[in-house]
Amino acid sequence: MIMRDRAGLRGRVETVMRQMETSLLDGTWRAGAKLPSERLLALEYDVARNTVREAIQRLAARGLVQSRPGAGVFVTDQLRTGFASPWGQLVADHPALRDDILEFRRVLEGATAYFAALRASDDDLARIRALMQELERTREVDDKAAEADTDAKLHEVIAQASHNAMFLHLHTSVLGVLREHITINGTGLRVQNEDAPDQLLQQHRTLCDAIVARRPEEARTAMQTHIDFVRTRVGEEIGWPESGPTSGDAQRAAPAAAQAGKTARKTPRKAPGSAEERPAARSGRANAAKVD
Repeated sequence: MIMRDRAGLRGRVETVMRQMETSLLDGTWRAGAKLPSERLLALEYDVARNTVREAIQRLAARGLVQSRPGAGVFVTDQLRTGFASPWGQLVADHPALRDDILEFRRVLEGATAYFAALRASDDDLARIRALMQELERTREVDDKAAEADTDAKLHEVIAQASHNAMFLHLHTSVLGVLREHITINGTGLRVQNEDAPDQLLQQHRTLCDAIVARRPEEARTAMQTHIDFVRTRVGEEIGWPESGPTSGDAQRAAPAAAQAGKTARKTPRKAPGSAEERPAARSGRANAAKVD
């Protein structure tokens, strides 16, 4: 009888832990968020409080949550930083990786927008509308820092609305790398380019309209157009060739980058090519240093 009771308890703890893991993976509980109390969780999962307590202890042992005496239990950022951490220093040391990351972001966020248009719940759409309104407000009062912050939140909510745990994880990790190390982030782009704020706002309007109207292909195209704009402006600021650099090119081209920067900014540039065109562009990068 005792053995059966213990086995039953272990099974209940395992079930509750898996449900809590789902909340961590799908973004219901974000990094830094405080978990509901043991009493509320016990009611939600229909188990005893000691079952919830043990499930939390298991998550804490894996570094996913952290108990703060007198404050409660909080979600750590381990899930969101596991991918980004080793890349952070690489991006700092090899700036050309920024284009690789932005190219990856084009594909990733195009997918999140596509699936958000298909799968977003009414609550997801309400959050998207609210953040779009806030983005309009911050643009109207010309609060560039708040505008960039709202921009980032909007992209995260769209990733959550895709209802794919891997998209959300990779999206948060990749943007974490960019925010920490890229010189032209959302705020910088708005400050250094007079026309950028209005263009960015219109791009976000088009994107959100497509998602709310549940037009997945239009949503993907709108997101990729937006990322192309960011990539082009970042490339202009640091003097990348139109096709963008590879990691190896960066080291060879670095001594000339500063001198070429002013000339590069004056030269009209085309937006990066479509997904079908990118492989050809990338194959030509190996000879970029010779051509230049």
